[in-house]
Amino acid sequence: MYQEALEVLKKIELHGFKAYIVGGFPRDLYIGIENKDIDICTSAKPNDVMKIFDVKSKSGIKYGSIIINYKSNKYEITTFRKEKKYKNNRVPVDVQYINSLKEDLYRRDFIINTLCINSSGQFVDLLNAKYDIDNKIINSVGDNNKKIKEDSLRILRAIRFATILNFKLSNELENAIKKNKSTLKKLSYERKKQELDKIFSSKNVLYGLSLLKELGIMNELNLNDISVNITEPIGIWIQLDSELKYPYTNEEKRIIKSVKKLLQQDLNDKYVLYKNNIRDLQIAYQIKNMPVDMLKYDYENLVIKNRKDIKILPYKICEILKIEKRTILKEIYINLEKNILNKAVENNEKSIKQFLIREYKK
Repeated sequence: MYQEALEVLKKIELHGFKAYIVGGFPRDLYIGIENKDIDICTSAKPNDVMKIFDVKSKSGIKYGSIIINYKSNKYEITTFRKEKKYKNNRVPVDVQYINSLKEDLYRRDFIINTLCINSSGQFVDLLNAKYDIDNKIINSVGDNNKKIKEDSLRILRAIRFATILNFKLSNELENAIKKNKSTLKKLSYERKKQELDKIFSSKNVLYGLSLLKELGIMNELNLNDISVNITEPIGIWIQLDSELKYPYTNEEKRIIKSVKKLLQQDLNDKYVLYKNNIRDLQIAYQIKNMPVDMLKYDYENLVIKNRKDIKILPYKICEILKIEKRTILKEIYINLEKNILNKAVENNEKSIKQFLIREYKK
């Protein structure tokens, strides 16, 4: 993909324009981290780009961005621009196309994201991004307070980059975040969740959570300021978002409901293990700080995993007990499941028949 992207740059240059790979890809390439998301900036205007490439999407054309298809991949290409003014601490009101890469870089969020790559594959570092990357520091391009005020999502982006890269925030950036943290309330829960999911998915999630707390923004995010037992992202959400204000997928909603129910039950009960799926149980175990290895062992060694494993058919139960109303079978099966799981009854037809006669034919 990288070599293809260099071809895209050269193709743009052949038409008389400047072009560079910019943003996260050059930063991660310099650090030595794999990144397959390549963004390109250029002096070519959107109409010029559309004449050169097959366009996949024009949804960002208002802000000078077009997504193109090139060979087997797609790339977002954005024209050099100035962003004159922001509204609602988030969206630029108007953009002005320019012809200068350096001036375009001044509109970007953090210095570490201003490293570029030219069509020869060489790094272009106009704002000393390598210095900040080498020193593992995150600082805004220009005035920190102004940058955070312009776009409050940069608060969470800063914490996300610090978490994933294991970098520190500069003192000036920390102060700007604390000063403008209330603007987070204006952000949609969808955008906040997108950033928080990335923080919660990082191997450095503990560091990310500590930053969220130290900067005093948990309340601004409507999250519980509590210590959490680390799990996968949805497990963290269960612990932090007690009011369920954030948008969840249907599967996430199912997990949240299931795990919250499990947290009220005895997780050592074999019947509880039997009635629930392993993923939900693992999350509940982690939240309760219980040994997941023991859960896996107990789960794998359940005598039965579902009702079909029971060695007797429903009609046989009806024959043995001489019952016609099959609705009573539900209660009988629950009793049978519990006894088989606890090894009070062996899972074979003879033992089950003896149990049924003993229990129900008194």
